Amino acid sequence: MSNPRLQINCSKIAENSALLMQILKPLSIDIVPVTKVFMGHPVIARILIDAGATQLADSRIENIERMRSAGIDIPIMLIRTPMLSQVERVVMNCNISLNTELSVIRALSSTAKKLGVFHEVIIMVELGDLREGVMPYDLLHVIKEARLLSNIGLKGIGANLTCRYGIAPDSHNMSLLAKLVTEIETHFQLKLEVISAGNSANLLWTFSSKNINNFNQLRLGEAIYFGIEALEKRHIKGAHTNTVKLIAEVIESNRKPSMPWGKRHHNAFGEQQEITNKGDINQVLIALGRQDVDPEGLTPPVGLSIVSSCSDHLVLESTGVPLKIGQEIEFNIDYVGLLSAMTSPYVQKQFI
Repeated sequence: MSNPRLQINCSKIAENSALLMQILKPLSIDIVPVTKVFMGHPVIARILIDAGATQLADSRIENIERMRSAGIDIPIMLIRTPMLSQVERVVMNCNISLNTELSVIRALSSTAKKLGVFHEVIIMVELGDLREGVMPYDLLHVIKEARLLSNIGLKGIGANLTCRYGIAPDSHNMSLLAKLVTEIETHFQLKLEVISAGNSANLLWTFSSKNINNFNQLRLGEAIYFGIEALEKRHIKGAHTNTVKLIAEVIESNRKPSMPWGKRHHNAFGEQQEITNKGDINQVLIALGRQDVDPEGLTPPVGLSIVSSCSDHLVLESTGVPLKIGQEIEFNIDYVGLLSAMTSPYVQKQFI
């Protein structure tokens, strides 16, 4: 494999997925693994299915089509509100979609009817993070209108927290979700099949509360792929945290001054970073830039520190012996880093 490359440990991801299913099953919570950070890669999809997943989720229809083309035939849920321009692709490839807009649900209905298929929807409700969701006082109206549509089934309701403003799941917002479930079921005399309460940031609340609010689904990505809950980044006992590494190559290694010289302006990215004069240092250039990965998502090995990054270069400082040209450096990578590195065509993907 060439560099830079992501080294993805399939067995550790499978073990994490199975572990979380085992932990959450006694709480009557189903896991829907989210494949978006891996761009719906069929290898990852099959790993998750082999580990016990009966449903997958992704935010991009392109990723879902990729899985379908590879023969992944289990139910898949689209977790971003469908674009009106993509409703035909959604009903052809997705069994379920998360929705907030009646106009979109009506378009899904007419398209599903035209194609002779049935599509299920989960209505997302706003609980305070102010990303997607119907306002609670509008929820009964939206559900009433959605239930009148042909070829559309109301699967349940859901919520999302933390992603925009970092609003945490707590007793207040989770109780509100439970209250809304009761109101819907009483008003329409029905039983909601799915209460999709959130993502990996819900795990702390779930573990501490023992799921007193009785939601039955979580959409998990970060917890499966990194073995941590997403709110405070705590390790999930028994889970692997080193499932993915980013490996890149040294292309220059020199003793250089730590202070630049000449008249300073902003750099190519409009930045002007603070500089401390440390005298001469061991400076290392890595063939890895912002076009490959978000450098904020990387942690270098002990003895190396990231001091700067450009489009094509990562600048490191070495406190040990000078590194050699061609030497491979193995970085730990977090969810943010993986999201960008998987998207880059310049980063090779190695499944081990």
